[in-house]
Amino acid sequence: MTLHITCSGQACGAEVSGVDLGMALAAEDVLRIRAAWLQHHVLAFPQQTMSNGDLLRFTRYFGGFGDDPFIASIPGQEHIIAVERRANEQAPLFAENWHTDWSFQAVPPAGTCLFSITVPPQGGDTLFANQHKALTEMPAALREKLEGKIAIHSAKAAYSPEGMYGQEDQATDRSMVIRPSAEALATQRHPLIRLHPETGELGVFGCLGYIVGIEGMDDHAAFALLLELLEWQTQPEFVYQHRWQPDMLIMWDNRSLLHKATGGYEAYDRLLHRTTIAQ
Repeated sequence: MTLHITCSGQACGAEVSGVDLGMALAAEDVLRIRAAWLQHHVLAFPQQTMSNGDLLRFTRYFGGFGDDPFIASIPGQEHIIAVERRANEQAPLFAENWHTDWSFQAVPPAGTCLFSITVPPQGGDTLFANQHKALTEMPAALREKLEGKIAIHSAKAAYSPEGMYGQEDQATDRSMVIRPSAEALATQRHPLIRLHPETGELGVFGCLGYIVGIEGMDDHAAFALLLELLEWQTQPEFVYQHRWQPDMLIMWDNRSLLHKATGGYEAYDRLLHRTTIAQ
C-alpha cells in the first residue's frame, strides 16, 4: 500500500489517498497516518467503502472509544452516533457554534472520526480552526491575558434541560436523538493554554460556549476575555474549510482544533456516522 498525503494549502488539513479503509491496515500504515494526523490535525480519506465495522476498526487503531454523553448511539452500535439532518427539518442546525468536542470532560477525547453516507449537493461544509497557529500568531497583549488562566468548562449551555438542546428543543422535529440531562451542569477545569499530550506543542484549548468562566475572574470580565479570544481564534487565516464528498472519512485532532458545522443544504438529507477516539 502506497499512501499519498496532500496538504490542503489552508491553515490545517490534508487528503490521504492510496489506502483502502475497508481493509485491515498494516502497522506501518497506521503509524504513518497517525504522524500525518498529528502534523495536519485533520485528515480526509476520499472514495472509501466502509461498513460500521470498518469504521469501528479504524477508530480502534488510534485509541479506545470515547464516551459520548447526551447523544444516543445508533441501534446496535454503542460507539457510533448518527449526525443526521432530514430534508426540510426545521430544528436549529446541530453543532453550528465553534467548540472542542466534550471539553467539559475530565479527559476530553483525542479525536473524532466522521464518515459521510448521504451528502447534499451543496452546503454542509465543516470548518476547523488551528489552535496552535492561533496561539503562535497571537498578539502579545492577548497572550499575556491568557497565560496561567484556568478555564471552567461545562455542557450546561448545550445539554442541560434549559440548554440549547434541552426541553424546548425536544419539541422540535430534530432527527438526531439528543438526551439533555442535569448532569450537564457539572464543571471541569483545563488550562486555556496547554501542551498537546503527544507533540508537546502549545495551543489554545476550547472556547466560549463549553467554557463558561475563568478561575479567579468575575463573570463579566471572563466573558469579555473569552469573547475577545474567540474572535481571534476563528479568524480566516486559522481556518480550514472542509468540503464533503460521498463515502469520505475524516478524522480530526480534538486537542489542536476548534470546529463547527455549517448549513446551506436546506431540502436535502444529510447523514454521517461518527465515532470518538479516547485520549
